[in-house]
Amino acid sequence: MSKPNFHAMSQKELHDYVLAHREDQEAFYAYVDKLHVEGNWIEMPPFIERVRSSSEPQDGAV
Repeated sequence: MSKPNFHAMSQKELHDYVLAHREDQEAFYAYVDKLHVEGNWIEMPPFIERVRSSSEPQDGAV
C-alpha cells in the first residue's frame, strides 16, 4: 500500500487523515509542518504590555 502525498493535501485533508491514522508519525509531522508554514502567527508583546499596564496599581489604590 502506498502512502498518500501529504504535501499535496490541504490542511483539512491532512488533519482528517491524521485523526484516522493516529499511528502514522510521518503524517503527523507533515501536518505539524503544514500548520507551522500556513499558520497565522501574531505578535504578543503589545498584548502583554497592555495586560501589564492594566494590572498595575493606580494612584491611590491599595
